[in-house]
Amino acid sequence: MIPRRAALGLLAAPAFAQGFPDRAVRYVVPFTPAGLTDIMARIVAQRLQEVWQRPVVVENRPGGNALIGAEAVAKAAPDGHTLLAITLTHAVNVSLFPQAPYNLMRDLAPISVLGSLPLLVVVNANSPARSLNELAALARTRVLNAGSSGNGSPPHLGIELFRIGANAGGNITHVPYRGGAPSVTDLVAGNLDFMVSNLPECISQVQAGRLRALATTGEARHRSLPDVPTVREAGMPSLTMTNWTAMLAPAATPAPILRAIEEATLRVAREPDTTRRIIEAGFDLEAKPAEASRAFMEAEVTRWGALVREAGIRPDA
Repeated sequence: MIPRRAALGLLAAPAFAQGFPDRAVRYVVPFTPAGLTDIMARIVAQRLQEVWQRPVVVENRPGGNALIGAEAVAKAAPDGHTLLAITLTHAVNVSLFPQAPYNLMRDLAPISVLGSLPLLVVVNANSPARSLNELAALARTRVLNAGSSGNGSPPHLGIELFRIGANAGGNITHVPYRGGAPSVTDLVAGNLDFMVSNLPECISQVQAGRLRALATTGEARHRSLPDVPTVREAGMPSLTMTNWTAMLAPAATPAPILRAIEEATLRVAREPDTTRRIIEAGFDLEAKPAEASRAFMEAEVTRWGALVREAGIRPDA
């Protein structure tokens, strides 16, 4: 068996043989620091830096519904020294911003979908709804206020899927906030009726008994909440969804460099210590190869584009 350090040396060799990387690598995160995408990027960047023996610098460039950072990478020199972290938000942006200054699937090359995490359907602890079916029944009898972190955000998409699955029509009022934290705060305070919340943003309130989790949107029950059923188990499989994060590079990057980045990224993400850190951050490890990542992202663009059109979702004003 090849020792671990020797194996890493073998991994790095093909990249160095091509002269890559020959300087610092920028890993652009188009969101603010300390969010989940930023955390994942820093976990992977740290290990790539050790393998490549070059700085891998995470650069936060938030703004413009995550378009600003993505555009910067799409138009960067295609030499592998500028990478991009994206989420489900970018797949939705394809439909929300058809005039965006870059094309996600044409101008950027997927390296790997690194991780994913489910959302939770949550209500206030005092809500009369104790199951997803009861919440759906309630939504058919009166107007419910549902909060999200903004128009077109993953929680908003979850609300629209729930609206369709519950056959609730106009009985659900979407209340967009500027971020997940203030919407969760209002749900705890009783100012909202329910949310389809990113799991890390609400799980502490669920565990503290201030919110009640009715279902998780993942394919399987989440390890942190084993007693909470999936939406499929709860009778609404159409609400199955995950938020996810992926690494991309400018599309014109030479194929050998793309392969070198892919191989290094997959190897470090699958290392036991890195996997442990990814799971501790709340993600499920995906580490999809580039080809599978492209197919996955294309399917996500198609799925959410159809929902954006059906629900008439528009960007935040």
